[in-house]
Formats: sequence, structure tokens, C-alpha cells
Amino acid sequence: MSRLVVVSNRVAPITEGEPAAGGLAVGVLDALRAEGGLWFGWSGEVSNDAEPMPNPGRDVGRITIRTIDLSRKDYDEFYRGFANGTLWPVLHYQMGLARFDWTEFAGYRRVNHLFACSLAPILRQDDLVWAHDYHLLGLAAALREAGSAQRMGLFLHTPFPEPGVLMTIPAHAELVRDMAAYDLIGFQTEPDRTAFADYIRRHAGGEDAGDGRLRAFGRAFRTGVYPIGVHVAEARAEAELPANRRQALRLRANLHGRGLILSVDRLDYAKGLRQRFLAFERFLIATPEMHGQVIFMQIAPPSRSDIQTYREIREELEGEAGRINGRFADVDWVPLRYLNRSFPRAALMPLYAEARVGLVTPLRDGMNLVAKEYVAAQDPEDPGVLVLSQFAGAARELEAALIVNPYDEAGIASALGQALAMSIEERRGRHAAMLDVLRANSLDAWRDRFVADLRG
Repeated sequence: MSRLVVVSNRVAPITEGEPAAGGLAVGVLDALRAEGGLWFGWSGEVSNDAEPMPNPGRDVGRITIRTIDLSRKDYDEFYRGFANGTLWPVLHYQMGLARFDWTEFAGYRRVNHLFACSLAPILRQDDLVWAHDYHLLGLAAALREAGSAQRMGLFLHTPFPEPGVLMTIPAHAELVRDMAAYDLIGFQTEPDRTAFADYIRRHAGGEDAGDGRLRAFGRAFRTGVYPIGVHVAEARAEAELPANRRQALRLRANLHGRGLILSVDRLDYAKGLRQRFLAFERFLIATPEMHGQVIFMQIAPPSRSDIQTYREIREELEGEAGRINGRFADVDWVPLRYLNRSFPRAALMPLYAEARVGLVTPLRDGMNLVAKEYVAAQDPEDPGVLVLSQFAGAARELEAALIVNPYDEAGIASALGQALAMSIEERRGRHAAMLDVLRANSLDAWRDRFVADLRG
């Protein structure tokens, strides 16, 4: 059987026998551990060398790890520049926060070529190359240029925007042409796939051949929808494991019987954190009888702290949290707890299970695995309620959640009241319906479908 070669911007640190953190790492590791293979990507290190050489490979069980450092110029132009200063905001419909610089776009393509030149010599003839996410839209084109003819697939973890939004990037045509060098392009939802197909038809002179097949730029390639999932049984087991429950038990004792509303997000402007804080404030204004009866905890690990926009988000949220607590707190009750730190994944599952409400309201998200993990971690006999943004990819599957518009603060406030007052019978029914979907669209199903289609 052909070897699986996974390429991602970062290679997750892995140790044999230990679980991985995050959906991409878990799904990729499961595939590589089952079949063996190669994982290639950036080491996370920034080198002083102008042209860093690939690092020596190492084996972890049946997995070979190969990494390369980035030069300071590559890091600034590729990672901080085009990938996170241009692509990330536009893919999440935050065009006002995007910037564009042709030098940074050149740096983006240069790093895609750097990856290709480092990877091509170690590829075997029958390898399957599976690239991940928006950092590597140009990898297949660079590998083709280097003479590689293997089957290549891309899975985009982010949303893919409507053509008019994508075209705010001056280099949109070059990006889509490069993407067409893949044999299979996978998206989280059908609207994402449709947006890409619309661009191909309307702006690239391409043709839709049906069944996800497209023709453009002299090539035929396939697109598909592969919603990423979670390990349902594993999430629930981690939530119940005594070794994981230390912080959850401390939290339960500290709540003194109050209902917990929990949000867990990487600190990012696309997550809608400020709007969420304001919605919680509106809930407190509308329901004075809930004062002292509920606590909202926002866990937001820092992210991309060397980018100015992200530093500004952190400062803004700290200010909003202080203002809201100053307005409503009492001597024995602080309504909003804002934790700007990370927790191990195993410790989060018991916290999810303690929460009466999981509040997941991104302004735009490819999928959002927090929503799925929250549902999976719940006690089926006494589950909490998921309040979910209509603009998260997960809303396409978890229709039994309370679906809200993340820009509608009054609507979110109303959903919080509904969730906290919901009967146990309704909670069980909604949870069971979502659990059925999660089992059908599991992480294994996501991985196996994509790899099978790439092989096919």
C-alpha cells in the first residue's frame, strides 16, 4: 500500500504512547500510526541562517518526522505576513483586518517552494501527499514544478470565502491556480466547496463536471466535503477519568452550585470574543434574578502574540472583563472569569462536562472542534446545552444545538436564558441527536474518507 506523507505548517510535538493535542494532530497521527508514514513541516524554530537546511529525521514508532526551520525573513513574510496577515482574515471574512503586500506574497510562495524542494527528494513514486490548511495552498504547484507526480490532496481547515471576498486579495488568481495543482481539495462544509467551485466557473474559465469534479488551468481535479470530527468515546472517557478531574473538582467546589457557562477559544478576532462578552453583559441586564446564580468562564489561550492585532484583542478583552465585573460583581460573586492561559486537552474534557452551557459563537469558523468536544464530553443522563454560532461549520451538523447569530447580542443573551432554563428531557433529546451525528462523522470517518478518495 502507498505511504502516507502528511505536510503541515507545523509538525506537532509527539511522543510514542502519548495522546496528541488538537484535531489535526489527532487525526493525522491516527492515520500515520495505523499505516506508517512521513510527517513533514516547519519545526517552529526561526533560524539565523538565510537558507536553513532540513533537520535530521527522527522516527517515532512507525512515523518518520522531518522538519525544516524558517529564516527570519521567511517567518516574517510567509507566516506573520501573507499567511496570517492576509489569508487568515480574508478566509474568515474579516477583510477590514487584512493587509496585502506583494513582497509578503512572494515570501509565501517562496516558503511553499522551500517545503517542496526539501520534500521532493525523499518522496517515493507511489506516496500519497496530504497537505493541510491555508499555509500550503501552493505546495502541490511547487512539487509539480520540482518534478513530483504523486497524488496530492489538500484539506482546508478554515472556511473558504465567496468569490467576491476572496478577490479582495490582489493575488487571488495565482492562489487558485496553485490550488488546482492538487488532485483532491477537501473542505469542511458544502458552502465552502461551492464557493471554490463558483470561483473556478465564474472567474477562472473553468468547468464543473459534476460530482465534485472540476476542470481548470488545463487540469482535472476533484473537490469534496469532509467535516472533521472527534473521538466521541475518548472525549467522554477523558471527562470521567479521575486523573483528569482535579481542576474540575476544584471548579465545582468553587461554583457553590451556580450554573457554569463555558467558552474555550484560541485568542483570535474570528472567535467573536468581544461580542460574546457584550452578549453576556446583556444577559445580566435582562435577568437580574440570575445574578449570583451563574458564572461565565472564558478560557482564551494566547495566540500569535508577536502580531499587533492579537495583542490589541488581548488588551480589549481584559478591559471588557474588568468593566463587566466592576458593574455586576458582588462580594461573593464575580460573574465573568477570563483566563488568558492554556489547559491540557485532557483537563478540558472534565471542564466541558461540568458546564451547563457551552457557548461557542465564532464570527466565522471552518468547523470548531470545541463545539463537538463539548457535546462528546457531556454526561448523557444530565447533559449541558450547546449554544452555537450559525457561522461555525459545526452548525451544519449539530442542528440540535441552540443556533445563534454571533453578531446578535440580544439573541445570544436570550439563548443563554433558554439554555439555563431548559428541562432535562429536552436537554437529553438534543444531546442524543447531536451525539448520533458525532458518531457518524467521527474523526476516523473524516480521515478514512479523505485518504480513500485521494487514493481513488
